[in-house]
Amino acid sequence: MSKQLTTIPISQLEELQTSGAGFDILRYLALPDLLGNEAPTLLYFMGKNLARKFEINSIDDITYIFEMLGIGKMELVKEKKQEKIFHLLSDSVVLRLKGPLEADFRLEAGFLAEAVQMIDGIECECKEEINRRIHQIQFTVFYTN
Repeated sequence: MSKQLTTIPISQLEELQTSGAGFDILRYLALPDLLGNEAPTLLYFMGKNLARKFEINSIDDITYIFEMLGIGKMELVKEKKQEKIFHLLSDSVVLRLKGPLEADFRLEAGFLAEAVQMIDGIECECKEEINRRIHQIQFTVFYTN
């Protein structure tokens, strides 16, 4: 019998056990190899699809999910009429950027776009900018309609 759920209550994230190194190997080696040249686009849409699996009702839910999944500390730093700007910081982000694998944040960008869309009810897209000097990722979520 399958344990599949249509959505995951974020309160259940504390019950998950994971190892960061295993995630990095899958994320930065196996998936891009499997997905080929379309990896950046497919990872973005995988992130959007993943967000739909959670019950997300607020920005606090997004920050909680990012923290519980070990992605890092997500913070809303600026809110404008047509966009929201988030920063992702943490020791894990520093390690990912300094590590031997080519880190990208397309999966996270897709997740964030869909999560904000779920909260605000307005179609969104997201672009990410990596600042390697200060080990920070900036995500700009913008409304598309």
